[in-house]
Amino acid sequence: MRRIRVMNFSWVLLLGMVFSQATAVEKDSLTLEPNEYHFKEAMLITQLLENYHFRKRPLNDSVSSVILDNFIEELDPNKSYFYQSDIDIFENFRYQLDDALRSGNVKPAFFIYNTFNERFQERMEYAKADVFNYDFDYALKETYETDRENLPWAKSEKELNDTWRMIVKSQSLNLVLSKKDKEKIPEMLEKRYDRMINMVRKYNSDDVFQLFMNTVSESYDPHTNYFSKATSENFKINMSLSLEGIGASLGTDGDYTKVARIIPAGPADKSNLLKEDDRIIGVGQGEDEAIVDVIGWRLDDVVKLIRGKKGSIVRLEILKAETGISGKPSIIQLTRDKVKLEDQAAKKEIIPVVKDGKNMTLGVIKIPSFYLDYKGYQNGDPNYKSTTKDVRRILQELKEANVDGVVVDLRNNGGGSLMEAIDLTGLFIKNGPVVQVKSSDPNRPVEVGKDTTNVEVYDGPLTVMINRFSASASEIFSGAIQDYKRGVVVGETTFGKGTVQTVVDLGRYIPENEENIGQLKLTIQKFYRVTGSSTQHMGVAPDINLPSAFSAEDFGESSNANALPWDQIAGTDYVASNKVDKQMIAELEKAYAIRLSSDKKLKELVQDTEKLQERLSNTKISLNYKEREKEREEDEKIMKSREKLSGVIDAEEIKKKDNFPVDDQYLKEGLIILANMVNRNIG
Repeated sequence: MRRIRVMNFSWVLLLGMVFSQATAVEKDSLTLEPNEYHFKEAMLITQLLENYHFRKRPLNDSVSSVILDNFIEELDPNKSYFYQSDIDIFENFRYQLDDALRSGNVKPAFFIYNTFNERFQERMEYAKADVFNYDFDYALKETYETDRENLPWAKSEKELNDTWRMIVKSQSLNLVLSKKDKEKIPEMLEKRYDRMINMVRKYNSDDVFQLFMNTVSESYDPHTNYFSKATSENFKINMSLSLEGIGASLGTDGDYTKVARIIPAGPADKSNLLKEDDRIIGVGQGEDEAIVDVIGWRLDDVVKLIRGKKGSIVRLEILKAETGISGKPSIIQLTRDKVKLEDQAAKKEIIPVVKDGKNMTLGVIKIPSFYLDYKGYQNGDPNYKSTTKDVRRILQELKEANVDGVVVDLRNNGGGSLMEAIDLTGLFIKNGPVVQVKSSDPNRPVEVGKDTTNVEVYDGPLTVMINRFSASASEIFSGAIQDYKRGVVVGETTFGKGTVQTVVDLGRYIPENEENIGQLKLTIQKFYRVTGSSTQHMGVAPDINLPSAFSAEDFGESSNANALPWDQIAGTDYVASNKVDKQMIAELEKAYAIRLSSDKKLKELVQDTEKLQERLSNTKISLNYKEREKEREEDEKIMKSREKLSGVIDAEEIKKKDNFPVDDQYLKEGLIILANMVNRNIG
C-alpha cells in the first residue's frame, strides 16, 4: 500500500532555486537541461514499467530510493567526485523521484548530473596539477582501497584531494611498471585527463536522459534498458556491422571499456587472447602504430578505433579479468575479419582416447550459440540453417563413426533461439516438456515448450560442458538434460539469465517527436525448468564442479542487486530417462577426487585457481613499487601456469593406460568423465 506523505518543502524550494537559476544564467558546457520531449518520454516509460514489466512493481518510494542510489553510483561509483554535502542535497530527492517521473519531470536528474559535471571538472584539473606537483614516493608502504562502496563520502576538499593523490599515484605507478619513460608519465596522464574532460563535455541532454532513464529501467532488472534515438540507431548500425571487426561486444565499467561478449567464431574467439570481462585500456592500428590510451573514453569512440577493414590489424592493450585493474597490462594483436555464419555453426571432433587401458572413440559437439535462420524457416526454405538441424546431422555422423560417447560443449554459449533449445533437447530424449515460460500477464497461463518428435536421435553416454558464461538457452538445454537424468553436466554454475525481453519502439506512442524518441527493452517473461525451478539468478549447477576463478557474486546474474529473484512454480509432468542416477554421479565424483589427489598438474590447476580467487577478492592495491611488482609477477606466473596446463594432465603413474590428446584442459576433464561413464556401461 502506498503511504501518504507531506510534500518535502525543502525539495520544492531547492527545485525552484535550481530551475530559476538555470533559466536566468547563460548556458555553458557544464549546464544541461532536459528537452521538451523528454517529459513525455519519461511518462511513457514509467507507465510501461509499471504495467508491463514482469515484476508488476509500482513505481513507489522504495523504487525511488533505489533509483537515486543507483544514479549516484552510476555517476560516481568510487565516491571520488561528490562531497557529503552534495549527497545531503540529493537526499531531498530520495522519495520524490517516483512522483516526478509520473509527471514526466526529469529535472532532478539533470540537477544531480550538472553537480557531478562540475565536480568532475574540478577533479580533473586537480589531477592534472597533481601529476606535476608531486614527486611520488613508491617506496612508501601505502595502499588504495578500490572497493569504496562502504566508505564514507569525502567531507572536505582535503579528504577528496588525498583520495585523488592515491588515484593519480596508482595510475602513475602502473605506467612506471609498464616501463614507460618516467619523464613523460606526467604528460601522458595530463593528456588522459584532458581527453576525459573533452569526452564528458561532449555529453548532451539526450545522453543525460538516457543515463537516468536507464537507471530507472534497470531498477526493475538489469536486462530492462532504455536506448536514446541516437543509441538505437548506432545499435542497428553496429548489428549490421557486428560480424566485421574483432568479433566482440563491448560495454563500460567506470572509466574502462570492458568486453561484454565474445562473438562465436570471430577473430577474438579464434585467437583465444581476449575474454569476457577483460578491460581494454589502449588501442593501436597495424603492427607498429602507437597504442592510444582509451581509459575514460566514451564507448562509441573506442568502438570506432577498434572497428576497421577486413584483413587489417588492430592491437589491444588489455587488463585480464582474472587479475583486475592492478594487473599487468598485455598487448594482443588481432586481424579484423568478417564472421561467417557458417563459422558459428555447430562443429564436431572425433577423439580416440585410452582410459584404464581400453581404447574408445569419443565425439565432441561444440555449439557456439542457439542460431536459427528465422526468415528461411518462416518461408519454408528446406535449407534454412538451425542448431538442431546441424547437430542432428553431426549425431548421425558420430553414430556412423561408432563413437562410444558424446560431449556437448556449451561453454561461453550465451543463448539464442528458445525454439532451438527445445528442439535440440528433443534429439536426446524421446519426448516431453523441456521448458516452462511464465508471462508478466497474471491471466495468461504458463506455457510449456515440448518436444513431440517421439524420436531419440542419440541415446548413448552423454556429458554437457557448461561454464559461468553459458546463459539463457544454454541453461534451458543443460537444465533439461539434468532433469531428465539423460546426461552428466560438468563444469561451472551457469550465468543465471532466465528472462525474456521485448523491444518497444517508443516513437510509435509519441509520433509528434518520433525523430527524437528512443526504445525500451523490457523484461516480460521468465523461464522455468520442468521441475518448476527457475533458471533465473541461480543458474544451472553442474553435477560435477570443475575449478573456477569466477564467482557468481562477481560474474553471474546474481552480481546485480536488481536481478529478478529465483523462484519456483508447479512442475510439469515428465518421465525421466534415468540413464544417470545418484550412484553414477557419486562414482564419477569419487573418480574425479582420486584424480585430483594423484594428478600433480590437475592439483596445480586447482591451486592456481584458488590463488586467482584470492587475488580477485583482494580489493586493496599496493602503491609500493616492489609490492605491486611482486603482485604482477605472481599474477603472470599463475596465468602462464594455467596456459601450460592445457597439455596432458594425467599423473605419471597412470599415463601409460590413460591418454586424452586434446589441448583444452577443461574439455579433457569432460572427456575423462565421459570415458568413466562409458567404462561403467561396458562393465
